[in-house]
Amino acid sequence: MNRQIRITHFYHSGFSVEADDLLFVFDYWRGEKNELHDQLQLLPEELKKYRAVYVFISHEHVDHLDPVVFSWKDYAPVSYFVSSDMPVGTRGKRMAPGDTQRLEEGVSVTAFDSTDLGVSFLLDWHGIRIFHAGDLNFWHWREESTLREIEEAEKEFQDAVKPLEKEKVDVAFFPVDPRQGSMFEAGANYFILAVKPRLLIPMHYFHRTEIIKEYARTASCRSTEVLAMPGIRDSILVDFDEHGYMNISFPRPEESASSEEAETLDSIAADNPFSESDLPLAQLAEDGATEE
Repeated sequence: MNRQIRITHFYHSGFSVEADDLLFVFDYWRGEKNELHDQLQLLPEELKKYRAVYVFISHEHVDHLDPVVFSWKDYAPVSYFVSSDMPVGTRGKRMAPGDTQRLEEGVSVTAFDSTDLGVSFLLDWHGIRIFHAGDLNFWHWREESTLREIEEAEKEFQDAVKPLEKEKVDVAFFPVDPRQGSMFEAGANYFILAVKPRLLIPMHYFHRTEIIKEYARTASCRSTEVLAMPGIRDSILVDFDEHGYMNISFPRPEESASSEEAETLDSIAADNPFSESDLPLAQLAEDGATEE
């Protein structure tokens, strides 16, 4: 049976996955001062079109948890899943590494370990498996840490990834954080080699879109396609056919952000996220529409 999901990048580590009449939202955040409020806000009319909305919050860091998500329950049937170490009183079903929750028939989520606070999530939607790392990463700081600290961080990371090596992962959202300096991509590279996700989408890069585009250009390999989604509300369609093949395409231009929204984003970002890119999402979408 053919199945399709639509992935949308909001900001930082925030993504949604639309699957039929369901919406899955991971680590939604509108920025430090909600400076991108108008472009990022999921509006009531958007939420109401889904039969169910599932919100996943990997941990309590401000850049992974926007309190606005708890207001969404006023507009749609929303269920929340949060890490077990979240502050007492946080709304949602608490999950520790190893826990599995059945969301509905054919849909479940399992929590895995992190190398920071909280957990990472592996969502299974009718056999299509989507991993959101949260803050799972090889958090080394080579310009500041001692060799022993780096070795300890590496072992902690490899131990956390080990259980995932047995899992099938179709799509992974994973941190590639240039603040780490030298070898900032080491965690993502190891994850690609060890877990072999079919598609990896970098996240957690703090506005450094040029870094993420270059990483996507150079990191793809036989087992894993790496795709940058640097713009706010960038979307892709991922189709899975009955033979197990995966095809990535881009929504038509009219389905993407309006020109007015694009101009607003240009005024916020210092660089054009599509300029000098080997993965020009907007242009590819236009070409696809022309060819049809």
